[in-house]
Amino acid sequence: MVTSMAGLLSSFSPNYVSLVIFRCFVGVGLGGVPVFLAYFLEFVPVSHRGTWMVALSAFWTAGTIFEASLAWVVMTRLNWRWLLAFSSVPSFALLLFYGLAPESPRYLCAKARTADAHRILEKMAFVNQTKLPPGILVSDKAIKENEESNLLRDTHMLSITRKITEKLKSGFSSFFMLFSRKLIRTTLLLWVLFFANVFSYYGAVLLTSKLSSGDSKCGSKVLHVDKSKDNSLYVDVFIASLAELPGLILSAIIVDKIGRKLSMVLMFVSACIFLLPLVFHQSAVVTTLLLFGVRMCVTGTITVATIYAPEIYPTPARTTGFGVASSLGKVGGMVCPLVAVGLVTSCHLRLAVILFEVVFVLAIASSLLFPFETMGRELKDTVDAIES
Repeated sequence: MVTSMAGLLSSFSPNYVSLVIFRCFVGVGLGGVPVFLAYFLEFVPVSHRGTWMVALSAFWTAGTIFEASLAWVVMTRLNWRWLLAFSSVPSFALLLFYGLAPESPRYLCAKARTADAHRILEKMAFVNQTKLPPGILVSDKAIKENEESNLLRDTHMLSITRKITEKLKSGFSSFFMLFSRKLIRTTLLLWVLFFANVFSYYGAVLLTSKLSSGDSKCGSKVLHVDKSKDNSLYVDVFIASLAELPGLILSAIIVDKIGRKLSMVLMFVSACIFLLPLVFHQSAVVTTLLLFGVRMCVTGTITVATIYAPEIYPTPARTTGFGVASSLGKVGGMVCPLVAVGLVTSCHLRLAVILFEVVFVLAIASSLLFPFETMGRELKDTVDAIES
């Protein structure tokens, strides 16, 4: 609701300040993306979890390509207001499907709502033409809640206050759980990984745009100097977005075969190899191909990281841990234009490349230092079971 409404209202912005405010709210709404990924993860069988998570991530790339195509058509015929209005339509369409989407049974069990979870599991079994295994769902939290509710059943206002307090405590406890003895190492390494991932991703995007923009002061490093056509920018964005498809295909092939950690390391090393020749001056074609290779590999690492992050946390902290790590990644996305692209603008391309290489090395180190591999592992529901 936040994304769709803010997106539509931004098309009616009377001035620049209001436009920035509305687009900021769009960003706030998009902060819920980790919830989608964690939600979907809790429905997918272990054996195909990596492949299906990559398939879900492919729709982000599909949206990128669609938006570039839409801009190419709309901006050359209408104006930016129409582009923002059309761009908000998919978010409005998404609201129509919420009634069809069931709540995660794993989440419901964690909240002691076993009856609701069982109804959803029965529907899933019916759709898949099978039967649930014998037995009953049991939630450890249910026993404690029943005992406490018996003590408070005669005090209605106190019960309401208790529920509100418990919801607040639940949110904070999920956050502080990330720094528990068994999770703090994972949390810190995940922060480094996401920061490096997003930093390098936007670096590849912005370097391609900057080096091909024609406004560089460093003439020898400009890829394309003839930008006389109005739609050239949208063509560049469209073509650059296509570079993500091979990265998605590669990650889909290897993520359930060699594991999450090794997949990230392999693609980070490949990104280092693609980027290294840019320390020295290269032709326009070679530079374009190398940057496409970097973007392909970084897209793959981001895809695998978005699979690994929710898998590595237990259910009570899954979305919180993933969401906080994603937020740290956004910091990398904000820092990248100020630092790395600033170096390119100042004709220090070699220093920018070295900086990206250092970031890649940090990402490789963090990937190797993660405590365990999640390929083929069942999702865990408690912190105590996280290393079993």
